[in-house]
Amino acid sequence: MVAETLPAPVAEPVPSWVYPPGGFTAEKFLKLEGLPKHTQLIDGSLVFVSPQQLWHSKVIELLVHELDRQAPDGLRAIREMSVRLGDRQVPEPDVAVITAEAYNRSDKATHFFGDDVVLAIEVVSPDSIERDRDTKPHKYALAGIEHFWRIEEDGGRPVVYTYVLNAIQEYTGTGIHHDRLSSKAPYPIDIDLTKVHARPS
Repeated sequence: MVAETLPAPVAEPVPSWVYPPGGFTAEKFLKLEGLPKHTQLIDGSLVFVSPQQLWHSKVIELLVHELDRQAPDGLRAIREMSVRLGDRQVPEPDVAVITAEAYNRSDKATHFFGDDVVLAIEVVSPDSIERDRDTKPHKYALAGIEHFWRIEEDGGRPVVYTYVLNAIQEYTGTGIHHDRLSSKAPYPIDIDLTKVHARPS
């Protein structure tokens, strides 16, 4: 019996519109239709996001619930909304704390602006390590977003690295939080990180 030789898979050509000359502007990017969910614009190029692990989603759920529950009047927490930072930058933080004015602006809104965001949070996944540790924090800092958090996984538990913007528009570390996140900025916050697998109450 002779084993059948299967043809090698052929990759379909990438449409030319994915790489327009000079890249996309934020204005053109925000008008595109039919893009995969959570596509971002970084330096004028489209960034496609791989399907996320369940752990990633659970961490986001916990943070949004607690940050919104503990937020003072005038601030709200929201998950996975694009933020227009400049002419070629439209990243999507996993979680953001925004002004209540921005939150109530319009249910048809597809993005916020840098000035709307008080805190940007990235939950690191295997395909986003470099973006979440370097590229996106740099963009957030240049846009003047005051606070940034990065969440990494350690044995199934989240570890939160907190940062604040300094005078030269770079982030300075303010703490590393393992089982409990207790912070006074951007407002008094206390989150039991061990509850990442529990149902928010």
